Amino acid sequence: MTERSMTPRGTRILAWALAVGITLVAAILRIAGVGGPATLIFDETYYVKDAWSLWNLGYEGTWGDDPNAAFEAGDVDGYSAEGSFVAHPPVGKWLIGAGMALFGTGPFGWRIATAIMGTLLVPLLHVVAKRLTGSVWLAGVAAALLAIDPLAVAMSRIALLDTSLALFILLAFWFVLLDRPGTVRRIRAGTDRIAGPIVWRRPWIIAAGGVLGLASAVKWSGLYALAVLGIAIVVMDAIDRRRAGVDRWVESAIGRQGPASFVLLVPPALVVYLIGWTGWFATDGGYDRQSSTNPFVALWNYHRTVLDFHGSVTAGHTYASPAAEWILMLNPTLMERTNGDDGAVGLMAALPNPVLWWAGIACVVWLAVRIFIALANKRPISGTDGFLLAGICATYIPWLLLPSRTMFTFYAITVLPFVILAVVVTASRLRDHPDPDRRVVAGTATTVALTAIFLVGIFFLPFGTGWVEPEWLYKAHLWLPSWYL
Repeated sequence: MTERSMTPRGTRILAWALAVGITLVAAILRIAGVGGPATLIFDETYYVKDAWSLWNLGYEGTWGDDPNAAFEAGDVDGYSAEGSFVAHPPVGKWLIGAGMALFGTGPFGWRIATAIMGTLLVPLLHVVAKRLTGSVWLAGVAAALLAIDPLAVAMSRIALLDTSLALFILLAFWFVLLDRPGTVRRIRAGTDRIAGPIVWRRPWIIAAGGVLGLASAVKWSGLYALAVLGIAIVVMDAIDRRRAGVDRWVESAIGRQGPASFVLLVPPALVVYLIGWTGWFATDGGYDRQSSTNPFVALWNYHRTVLDFHGSVTAGHTYASPAAEWILMLNPTLMERTNGDDGAVGLMAALPNPVLWWAGIACVVWLAVRIFIALANKRPISGTDGFLLAGICATYIPWLLLPSRTMFTFYAITVLPFVILAVVVTASRLRDHPDPDRRVVAGTATTVALTAIFLVGIFFLPFGTGWVEPEWLYKAHLWLPSWYL
């Protein structure tokens, strides 16, 4: 039975079954054994201890010299009440701290929140892919590719901030998709054919703003998504007004609807962002808290210090990788290495499924070319193409503008969902070719290609979980010389 021949009820049942089944697989890969190793991995040395002092003090406290060994042994009270300078906002660490408060201060407790966030990213991608492709099967493929992707798995099994950031950014994009049908109807129902209506009833844009406030309160790179989505909303409004027959559709989208969209999107983001700093506001020991009697001025002073710090992060690092290198994944971040008997090796590394990643980059380029051709020929731009390009611009392009900054390949976890979406959207386009003969060929070719990508994902899965492999199998994964981790 093909998807087109299924009843609506059968399609809904299939969609739920795929989403639930794939999410369960994702949860097992991310949660099972997440309590090992029982040491602070990579940047867990910062975020876990900060999270625990934040949970107890309301702000990040200062730890003594070389506290890791004691912390790993269970002595988690080695912090002082002196506020510590930290470079990232609190929300991601609040989440890590909540896991520790609920499940204990051991490695399972400090990693479980990130594992849950990484698991939730899978069904979220499923619903986004279903909306963009209209296909239950392709939505399932997108979710399955993310569920087993070694980068996504590794970043869900380590207490860093980027997986939570990826979840919030994709959620905001999903909310903007949900906004589209109602807004289009209201624009078309408007009676002013010259300037068009101002649409205030857009609750999903308010929700997107709130979620982007959360994203920015995890890492400031969430602000890139806020800026890009704000611009994308104005562009989409302009296109919708043109299609609705509004004469001054550009002026209407920018001058009339633009300010309203700004009010709906940005203030909720700011409010939620500030709520993320509640612990810092409610106490008096946080870093820079006493720099002004006005707590908002004090917070501004703190932010100026953090901004100066980010501008100075240019030091070399063994696994530093500028954004231009992410395309080939030339220097993947090694999180953990285990050496077993007889040359066996276990790695946890920030390396995605390489075939998926490279195929996805090619699909992104193809979508960008489609948009360029449409603009050059003054044809309408595909909303799906614009959505995916906005996702890439929000999560990847800003890093290209900071070539001297120290950065790492694991930042690409925020890009990965949009790369996967580009793959399944391209497959959907090929499978829906108007020529029946080409449609059959395209259907077979895309099925073979997606199956091959999935099998390669399974092959590289040990790099996500850290499973120990025989030496010959470990070496079989080293496709590029720089992958000799």
